[in-house]
Amino acid sequence: MAPQLTLYHCPYSRSTGVLTLLEELHAPYDLHVMNMKKGENREAAYLAVNPMGKVPAVRHGDAVITEQVAIYLYLADLFPDAKLAPPLGDPLRGPYLRWMAFYGSCFEPAIVDKWMKNTPADKTSCHYGDFDTMFNTLIEQLSKGPYLLGEQFSALDVLWASAMGWMGAYELLPKLPVIEQYVARVMSRPSFAAANTKDGELAAAQADAA
Repeated sequence: MAPQLTLYHCPYSRSTGVLTLLEELHAPYDLHVMNMKKGENREAAYLAVNPMGKVPAVRHGDAVITEQVAIYLYLADLFPDAKLAPPLGDPLRGPYLRWMAFYGSCFEPAIVDKWMKNTPADKTSCHYGDFDTMFNTLIEQLSKGPYLLGEQFSALDVLWASAMGWMGAYELLPKLPVIEQYVARVMSRPSFAAANTKDGELAAAQADAA
């Protein structure tokens, strides 16, 4: 039997993107649901899984995987039949890894700095250079469309569209047609509707139990 796959999840959080990815992969999984408003992700039971107290986290057999980008890479490779990750040797494997890493090392840190009005380090020292260069690099890639790897939809798009969706809702991103059209295109997939329905049901159950 294949090892059990469990997603540690809080509704309407970063882990919703991973829930969407699991739906897109048609993967068998269990949910370990926590109530973030009650701080359940900061209790000892979950800190034993991820000492950072963050979601998402995934347990697969004896392996525990944390950090968004690592989880997306792991799951997409775990279910190759879904073809959401270019395999080793594919010319798109390098660009795929590049844009996965770019999200965690450049995009999100730059967005958070801008949102919190942090003064970044000098361009030569800052790990993402400067906001405008980072952002223009992304927009240039998105403009090639329809997906980050061109014609090929991948786990990249689940990660980026999920993030851009909530960032746009909180007005953390410039309102540009290329972003809005990209997010709408990706979020029209059934996996997003399925994950959103599950989150709605889970959030309602938590509200009723409050």
